[in-house]
Amino acid sequence: MKREIENIKNNQTNTNLKIGTHLSVAGGYQRMARNAIEIGANTFQFFIRNPRGARAKKINMEEIGEFLEILKKNEFGSFLAHAPYTLNLCSSDGHLRELSAQMLKEDIQRMELMPGNFYNLHPGNRLKQSLETATGQIADALNSIMFPEMRTVILLETMAGKGSEVGRSFEELKGILDRIELKDHIGICMDACHLWDSGYDIVDHLEEILSHFDQIIGLELLKAFHINDSMNVRESHKDRHTVIGSGHIGKETILDIINHPALYRLPFILETPTDLAGHAEEIRCLKGKYRWSRMT
Repeated sequence: MKREIENIKNNQTNTNLKIGTHLSVAGGYQRMARNAIEIGANTFQFFIRNPRGARAKKINMEEIGEFLEILKKNEFGSFLAHAPYTLNLCSSDGHLRELSAQMLKEDIQRMELMPGNFYNLHPGNRLKQSLETATGQIADALNSIMFPEMRTVILLETMAGKGSEVGRSFEELKGILDRIELKDHIGICMDACHLWDSGYDIVDHLEEILSHFDQIIGLELLKAFHINDSMNVRESHKDRHTVIGSGHIGKETILDIINHPALYRLPFILETPTDLAGHAEEIRCLKGKYRWSRMT
């Protein structure tokens, strides 16, 4: 597999596009950074703790220092750390809300050891609670852990609208943002699959959707983009990612996103179901169609 990745990497076009994929940190931070380099990435995303639990690996400061040096040497853009799926700031279970707030606080403390990057989280699942109650709980939790000197930006992700999850519309996200006290430390991460599955027609109406987002929230708060294709028809509310070009969104729309004048400076993250070689091929293909002249 390593040889296959190297062959793909050697055929890539050099651009200023910041693109990467979700990577595993199981082998350590340095190994994760080297995996990113091997597949031609210059940004990435990873789970900062067990995505299906609460356990977090102990931080080794020497390892973190070497990791950050690798990123600096190879001119990486800002990366994203993803919150665990178990983190639910608007759970109807008070104990789970407290545990989620504690995990969030610990994760931000870890991110502050790697300053200048993003912490991405799903807003939460409100279950039988009202949207107003859930929105307040999410904002209260965020306000309780954010502080003026923090050098991490927290990103709320656009959601597909499964069940009672919060964040299926720009209006729902705005309801949270309006309650945040330290607005310089928060933003939005769009997810192409989630947008499509929630009902936003980014295939035929990308301009209108970005304009609507700008009116509701403001494009200056859009900080990152998950570029995933979708296995589902629009407004399915299922959230099933697939590799670029094999779903209902298609490669052309993903190219429109990464080349859009309002978006092209963002870090773009692939969360598609493939291996490192597959991600290397996706990155190579997208780089090859990236109109880098927009940077001039």
